[in-house]
Amino acid sequence: MKRINDADANRWLEANQRLLVAEVARVAQRLRVEPDPGATSAALAAARDAMPGVTAIDYLSERFGLSPFERDVLLLCAGVEMDAELGAVVAAARGDARRGGPSFGLALATLEDPHWSALTPVGPLRRWRLVEVDESAGLTQGRLRIDERILHFLAGVNYPDGRLRGLLRPAEPPSVMAKEHRAVCQELRGALEATPGDEAPLVLLTGDDPLGQADVAATAATELGLSLQTLRAGDVPAGYVEVDALATLCEREALLLDCALLLSCDDDGLPAPASRLVEQLGCPLFVSVPQPPSLARSALRFVVDRPGPLEQKRLWQGALGAGAARLNGALDGVASQFKLSTRVIQAEGARLATALAAGGSPALLWQACRAMGRSRLDELAQHVEVAASWEDLVLPAAQKATLRRLGGHVRNRLKVQLEWGFAAKSSRGLGISALFAGESGTGKTMAAEILARELDLDLYRIDLSAVVSKYVGETEKNLRRVFDAADESGAVLLFDEADALFGKRSEVKDSHDRYANIEVSYLLQRMDAYRGLAILTTNAKAALDVAFERRLRFVVHFPFPDQAMREAIWRHSFPAPAPLGALDYAKLSQLSVPGGGIRNIALNAAFAAAELGEPIAMGHLLAAARHEASKRERPLSEAETRGWE
Repeated sequence: MKRINDADANRWLEANQRLLVAEVARVAQRLRVEPDPGATSAALAAARDAMPGVTAIDYLSERFGLSPFERDVLLLCAGVEMDAELGAVVAAARGDARRGGPSFGLALATLEDPHWSALTPVGPLRRWRLVEVDESAGLTQGRLRIDERILHFLAGVNYPDGRLRGLLRPAEPPSVMAKEHRAVCQELRGALEATPGDEAPLVLLTGDDPLGQADVAATAATELGLSLQTLRAGDVPAGYVEVDALATLCEREALLLDCALLLSCDDDGLPAPASRLVEQLGCPLFVSVPQPPSLARSALRFVVDRPGPLEQKRLWQGALGAGAARLNGALDGVASQFKLSTRVIQAEGARLATALAAGGSPALLWQACRAMGRSRLDELAQHVEVAASWEDLVLPAAQKATLRRLGGHVRNRLKVQLEWGFAAKSSRGLGISALFAGESGTGKTMAAEILARELDLDLYRIDLSAVVSKYVGETEKNLRRVFDAADESGAVLLFDEADALFGKRSEVKDSHDRYANIEVSYLLQRMDAYRGLAILTTNAKAALDVAFERRLRFVVHFPFPDQAMREAIWRHSFPAPAPLGALDYAKLSQLSVPGGGIRNIALNAAFAAAELGEPIAMGHLLAAARHEASKRERPLSEAETRGWE
């Protein structure tokens, strides 16, 4: 309809309606007893001369390949709806006023160049549902009704079919695009222009940026002279009949609106009903999906991921305007830590630009980026409130130094990998990944908390034993959801119970072994590509395959604390406001428990003392220690608690 509306809209609309009336009058002459072809022909010629562009009936006839007879059948059906007098003439011609409305039998008997193939289900009139037949009276005698959408189109009113109004949504090309996405558009346009003209192209847009994929599709469609309508894959009905009906309406709409269609998928990929729809549609079609689906028809494939750090920095500078100058280099950290879509950057930049330009703290931007990804991650992982500091972590100096280096890698990732060019040397090992190994309670989770606090990031705990599924492909799907959600917020990810997945790699004897190795490889691959920090924890480092350890950048061993370390942990276990009795830390350190156990004992003793209204004393700690030992089914030895009371 774009070609129709290029002329002045009001002028074209009036001229199109005059011509439609003249066309209907020409068809009606075939039914009248005393026709006046001269006057009708003159009126039709005058209406055509006054048309400032392509008429609706000519546009529709050309798009759907109507023969002159099929064109006249459509005009006859439209005329009956528009002109009551013509309805009476049709009823008289059929010899039965009760039936009313035209029929194929009447059309075959009165219109020029009739052909039986116009009645077939594969003919354009019925294939595209331009008309509907009431078959209760037989195929030739049943009443013909023009589809309401088509009737409005012929009258010059072009809006989406009411049955699709809740499903299709128009998509406009973006005002700002990332350079990577602009390059994809240029490549895509060249591929589409090379596609044979009689072949409706199918374009698969994969990757982690659904908003960017929609922008690429809208831009590519516009450059080809098309508009774009979006349909969610989850809205495609499940039944085969319903899918077939939807395919017909969508393809018809593409012809009427001169548009392409974008089928957008969620994290679960392309569902079966949507896949059937893709196989049937014959209009220009884009499919936005995280991973390439398996399809029978050929497709053009392009990867559209969220922009890289340097491009994100440029996009932030443009979105923030004058406010960007006040960030004092903070954009480097934002661009390297958070992985956001161009649209998100534009919207958030516009929201924060005024506040930053007026003197707002640069921390506003960092905190806004942190908050954006929380909603998705909260559904998939456990958010851990961080409170611990370096002073709370009792570890040998070597381990603490390694942890500090780990934080430095995260902070300086953009500088080293991109500005200094290390990423160009190799695409592997760009992610910051670590393995924390040690017995339960030795400080692995606390270390993750400290790193998250130092980096000013959220910490999310993922229990790998709950993520691993016995069903093929489900583990990777669960992991993909976590990493895709975390990519936006740049959160620190703590994968607990790594040995649930990272056992000794056995020989591949069956499909279970093969898929177990695939799951491990997928996790390591995503950790390697993750822009934030991903930490694995294990209580049994010896059970892990050495080949897997080599793919991790940091491996930190958390030893069971010796007596000196235990005494230091005891001294850090009581907050300053807590009332303390005469505590003997040297005697407390004789108890052979890790830091986590010590903190549990201190907390339980504090509750017991509070209940009695007393300061925390050795007796309270002894009772709490016995309770802690009962949980582990390991009674305390006399040597461990000698002299506590």
